[in-house]
Amino acid sequence: LSGSSNNRKSLQEPRFDYYNYEARELDISDCELPHVIEIYDFPQEFRTEDLLRVFCSYQKKGFDIKWVDDTHALGVFSSPITARDALNSKHMMVKIRPLSQATRAAKAKARACAEFLQPAKPRPETSAALARRLVISALGVRSQRTKAERDAELKKLQEARERKRLEAKQREDMWEGRDQATV
Repeated sequence: LSGSSNNRKSLQEPRFDYYNYEARELDISDCELPHVIEIYDFPQEFRTEDLLRVFCSYQKKGFDIKWVDDTHALGVFSSPITARDALNSKHMMVKIRPLSQATRAAKAKARACAEFLQPAKPRPETSAALARRLVISALGVRSQRTKAERDAELKKLQEARERKRLEAKQREDMWEGRDQATV
């Protein structure tokens, strides 16, 4: 602590340089989320409906949008084949590329939401018969539907049950290794 001029100030070099820190690149391979593509370089005014309109031909096959920022979004398809087909198509207002070539923000969003980016599945067919029956019985009124309408609805429900049972049986037969023709 004496004021001698012989005191040298020793500087120690830092072990880590936090000022020049760069996050390492997120690496997503083509086989990790093959049914997801990046949609980019579209006007900031675009809304979800506009992007859905651009990809309207894939709506019936299953398609969903997850936003990254104002000019980037993730397109979630029902299968990798459909996503590859979309990558090969040309669109005037948007650009598309595979997720492996996407921006860092898009990859981070895909990594963070991986469980929500499962392939889109079509909604199963439903019937309002049960809801109608519950409401009518709760209100204590008589149904205005004719016997023919009720029978048609009942037949449709029975066909759906039979179709579901048949699909389950076919799935079980495949796992068991049984041939469909011999059953």
